[in-house]
Amino acid sequence: MNAPASSRTSSHDARAQRLERIREVVDARVRPDLNADGGDVEVVGIDEDDIVQIRLLGACQGCVSSVHTTTMLVEKAVKAEVPEVRFLEAIP
Repeated sequence: MNAPASSRTSSHDARAQRLERIREVVDARVRPDLNADGGDVEVVGIDEDDIVQIRLLGACQGCVSSVHTTTMLVEKAVKAEVPEVRFLEAIP
């Protein structure tokens, strides 16, 4: 059984608002540090389970050790400001 259209719309709107807050946190608290080391991060999206997908760019891309470290750095900053987020996953 599907949720009513109004419920799906409000859920989508709430996710869109969370995604905007996440992007603001990344821009303010994470991106400057990554840029200083030649890296960057793209917030790709958030799914219905509040799992955020990010893509590492620049110097962060492809470095096995930095993938874990950077993802944890981004996750810590995001979850401090947007506690609804369950976790982050780095995607290619």
